[in-house]
Amino acid sequence: MAEPLFINGRFLTQPMSGVQRYAREIVRALDHRPGAAGRYVLLTPVGADDLKLTNIPVQSVPGGRGHLWEQTALVWAARHGRLLSLGGSGPVLHPRQVVVIHDAAVFRHPDRFRRGYAAFHRILGRLLARQARLATVSEFSRRELATVLNLSPSDIAVAPNSADHLRGITPDPAVIDKLDLTGRPYFVALGNLTPNKNLAVAIRALARLADPSIRLVLIGARPYTIFDHPPIQTDPRLIFAGRRSDAEIAALLDGAHGLIFPSLYEGFGIPPLEAFVHGCPVVASNIPATREVCADAALYFYPHDDATLADHMARLLTETDPARRDAGLRRAALYSWSRSAEVLDDLLTSTCR
Repeated sequence: MAEPLFINGRFLTQPMSGVQRYAREIVRALDHRPGAAGRYVLLTPVGADDLKLTNIPVQSVPGGRGHLWEQTALVWAARHGRLLSLGGSGPVLHPRQVVVIHDAAVFRHPDRFRRGYAAFHRILGRLLARQARLATVSEFSRRELATVLNLSPSDIAVAPNSADHLRGITPDPAVIDKLDLTGRPYFVALGNLTPNKNLAVAIRALARLADPSIRLVLIGARPYTIFDHPPIQTDPRLIFAGRRSDAEIAALLDGAHGLIFPSLYEGFGIPPLEAFVHGCPVVASNIPATREVCADAALYFYPHDDATLADHMARLLTETDPARRDAGLRRAALYSWSRSAEVLDDLLTSTCR
């Protein structure tokens, strides 16, 4: 009988961000691989979200949630097989596992995290580098992790993100009316609420544009978590849209003049690919990961340069560039959840013996 391949389902108890998107889509892609029903088992804490998988069985494992569950209950439940951990952490006591660490931010920029969080994940990363086979999401992150963990880049596999989850989605245009965007030019910014996402530069760029009809739609953002200065929040052109469904995001990207992606540091960055899938122009911060992912398909600005960002936004309000749109579609086509799932499956079966 073949040894079971277990999947760490802790990510199904966490709020959705890029890491959780990656984990969910990789598991869905594995679920569609031939023989998935007899090959994988998804282990989750009690009460985890349901991915509604077709083939992979799900086993609910009691023992709490969070790191305690991952370091104790999960180890015991997966003791007779190999383990795939997709969410940036994994149990240090499991002897045969692949762990996907998405970036080196806690090493390079610990000041952007709570002190305890950064310290814990630095220690965990160093322990996993000794215990597990590592994978990451970009060549940039491979180089970064190799440096901070004292590994050779060849010791770290690359299984990138994708935006395939937005292909085939039927857009929900009702969101345009809900957000009072009908007939208005608007830009979109996608991302979580961390300071690293640098949404303040997009607000400053908006302030440079005189047109009162323009809107900047911040998806996932709430004002008090980003800014300390209430006057910025009173700009009527700024819309805090909160969390939105994939169908609503698809509709917003379809109608936007551009996606603003101003991050200070990324291991990859899924939103530009999501925009490319929908033919939406991208204005991105000039950092290594976005250069790797977007290449010549995006317009770039330095992360604190709101003047250049505003110039790009003004340009996109008045002109279209079919060549750059086509370049974006080509970039998005390079990345596939199914191909990344295949990379991880091969890694798990070939190196964790």
